[in-house]
Amino acid sequence: MGISQIDELVFQFINQGAVTLSALNPLMRFLSEKAEYLFYLGVIVYWFTLIHKNRKMVITTLFAACIGFGLGSILSHFFYRDRPFVHHTVNQLIEHSANASFPSDHSIGAFVIATGIWLFRKKEGSIWLVLASLIAFSRIWNGVHYPGDVIAGAFIGAISAVICYQMFKRWSVAHRCLNASIHLYEKVEKKMGIRYKKGQSSNF
Repeated sequence: MGISQIDELVFQFINQGAVTLSALNPLMRFLSEKAEYLFYLGVIVYWFTLIHKNRKMVITTLFAACIGFGLGSILSHFFYRDRPFVHHTVNQLIEHSANASFPSDHSIGAFVIATGIWLFRKKEGSIWLVLASLIAFSRIWNGVHYPGDVIAGAFIGAISAVICYQMFKRWSVAHRCLNASIHLYEKVEKKMGIRYKKGQSSNF
């Protein structure tokens, strides 16, 4: 049995939950369609806590997101895969266009932010990682992605966050540019009468 066949069998098993455990469907719809906004809100809140460390985290994570989505776009063209509902009868609980299924953009976005937070703030990051995993799982449950799609998306998101974190941590030029950009922004804030907190010492 090939990897593709195993992927389809696992998809069918999870997607069948929409019928056998239908009480969970409202939660799964929320996770697929709305939960990503919690990540966007989280990034905004972390930035406006006025803590220097959090701002390093936000910039590093957003930079990683650009890389992650860029990689995902490239892979979707070279390894195009139809959505499960294109060729199979599935329990599709949410509307979705029949575009590339591989890799999952929702998984990339959720995991790049969750991993970015985890690298700076382990306890909070662990909670974000759980939420990212639930979002990825819901995409299978709702019939719009295969397991391989969300696993690939999660990997791309996580590895992009780690690479950017290490780049800003170990590459002195990148580190200086990161700090300079934050300091410039904070100078503007000070002129506006906004005071910021240094917060805990940064990981880098």
